[in-house]
Amino acid sequence: MARLYSASRALLRRLSSNRHAFPPARALSSAINGSGYHVGGGPSFMRGTVFWEPNKPLTVEDFHMPRPKSGELLIKTKACGVCHSDLHVMKGELPFSSPCVVGHEITGEIVEHGAHTDSGITKRFPIGTHVVGAFIMPCGNCFFCVKGQEDLCEAFFAYNRAKGTLYDGETRLFLRSNGKPVYMYSMGGLAEYCVVPANALAVLPNTLPYSESAILGCAVFTAYGAMRNAAKLRAGDSVAVIGVGGVGSSCLQIARAFGASEIIAVDVLDEKLQSAKLLGATHTINAMEEDVVDKIKEITQGMGVDVAIEALGKASTFVQCTKSVRDGGKAVIIGLAATNVMGEVDITRLVRRQVKIIGSYGARARQDLPQIVKLAEAGIFNLQNSVSRKCKFEETNKAFEDLNNGKIIGRAVVEIM
Repeated sequence: MARLYSASRALLRRLSSNRHAFPPARALSSAINGSGYHVGGGPSFMRGTVFWEPNKPLTVEDFHMPRPKSGELLIKTKACGVCHSDLHVMKGELPFSSPCVVGHEITGEIVEHGAHTDSGITKRFPIGTHVVGAFIMPCGNCFFCVKGQEDLCEAFFAYNRAKGTLYDGETRLFLRSNGKPVYMYSMGGLAEYCVVPANALAVLPNTLPYSESAILGCAVFTAYGAMRNAAKLRAGDSVAVIGVGGVGSSCLQIARAFGASEIIAVDVLDEKLQSAKLLGATHTINAMEEDVVDKIKEITQGMGVDVAIEALGKASTFVQCTKSVRDGGKAVIIGLAATNVMGEVDITRLVRRQVKIIGSYGARARQDLPQIVKLAEAGIFNLQNSVSRKCKFEETNKAFEDLNNGKIIGRAVVEIM
């Protein structure tokens, strides 16, 4: 642990300087029976998984090959993570334009530059480059991007999250059968190819595998943003992570890399808590068996933690998070909740004891994603321990069904090509 912490600090110094059962899988499984599309011959079509309406299976459809525009790159998708954010959309808990292609944490290979793309981008990302994509795709030009707050990018929220398009107000996805548009959740990564703004990409070293590295663009990206930018975690801080799924388990590793002293993992599944110990947890709490707040106070000699992370998006865990921090501590909320879910807070304690409640959606692609890749390349963030399942394209619905039913420990990844 001492050697790992020492290596982590050395690298970080260098970085600083530079609710219902999901429908069965039958529709997706029966729809996929071999690709037959290849970039080498300049393909005209590709396959992608389409979300049509809540609580219905994804289906695989043929699309016209998407074409990137200026500042955008066409990626041959190699892998895409299976994330709760997609599941929220698929269950109707997060409103989003439909039909759409979900999937927002990807790795792949650059196969085309958009016309009139700046030479600086083409030199940084030549054809054939391995890349990882961040789910927050900054425009680079809005008020927040100019200030370095790319995680608040106005264009991303106004166009992609509100309308399912890129920043000219248009999608890049059109069905082969009738030419109708299909919207994009981030880049629409559960497809054989996807169009991604260059600002959302980082070079992936050839030494890092495509499949495991897909989680860098969301699970790890979100954890890094919460710890570094929102919590401003310092060496020696104590941390509690409530909910240790894909993002929460990534928070454990980031906390360890940043030198946290006590790292407390909270969940309701013993299997997840056992895995949490491998990822840096010094203490574990089963919330079905113990009072979370009382136990955290006991571990911290009655103080509470310096930083508590809520990674589930539930009203009950929001309360646990805010009550678990010490006076002057930080409660960082990263779990997305269903529409209209509200969290209660003790206002008097918030005021008198200076408790800080901070929302954090992700990190900053241009600043943070290259640093996250370096953490993985150095082995400080262990990708192999984070990815517990690799699925075939035809198993995508089954992966989301298992995610919904709590059967996935860590993160599942769909291997696409």
